[in-house]
Amino acid sequence: MEGELVRQAEILFGPRMSARLHGRPAVDPSEDAAVASAPGDQPSDAGAEPQSAAETALDSTPPLLKLNMTSRQQRKLWRHVETIENFWETLSENEPGVVARLAKIAIDRRWEVIFLTKRPQTAGATAQVQSQRWLESKGFPLPSVFVVQGSRGRIAAALDLAIVVDDRPENCLDVVVDSKARAILVWRENENLLPGAARRLGIGVIKTTGECLDILEEVDTPRAGNPGVMDRVKRLLGLKEPANA
Repeated sequence: MEGELVRQAEILFGPRMSARLHGRPAVDPSEDAAVASAPGDQPSDAGAEPQSAAETALDSTPPLLKLNMTSRQQRKLWRHVETIENFWETLSENEPGVVARLAKIAIDRRWEVIFLTKRPQTAGATAQVQSQRWLESKGFPLPSVFVVQGSRGRIAAALDLAIVVDDRPENCLDVVVDSKARAILVWRENENLLPGAARRLGIGVIKTTGECLDILEEVDTPRAGNPGVMDRVKRLLGLKEPANA
């Protein structure tokens, strides 16, 4: 998602917004100020406008890691995204082929997979339908998609999920606090940006979804003398702490 949001931010605010992502020269501070005070970006003396669905979703959406944006700029970006027809169907895979690989493994191993997301609504079909169409287009037939708010952990507990894979540390924290599920964090950013509590709380941290699938396949291949599923997960992720530490 963030890759496409970066592109939309450039369309909306100009290339200066993501210049550092592409190794371009640093922009002049005065230009940043001009972006921050672009028309329509100023607070109104007439009172706050009602929040759109996208703005409401932003309240529970973490700041974009790849863009140094003010909260006002993020709200403007989300308002822009909200107007794009079937925006969630336009995204590319971070790891080409990984959705189809997950589908094949799930069929072969008889896994039950549920996709959880808190995507805001946009023009066109609902976020749920857009996400289902996107997953099907990438090779995952008949996907179960739930657009949710609130604690991932409570959802995991209610559905009795065994493992939750997410790319947001706060969602993984919810899982270890509010459920008995094992949380695995796909962290593609610089390790220095990783919250220190992640490993202390027994959250497994990996760099790619492909690596996660490798681990889950091995976990689901019991051998003579191997411990239980959760013990194998902990061993493969280098964890010693219990999930609800």
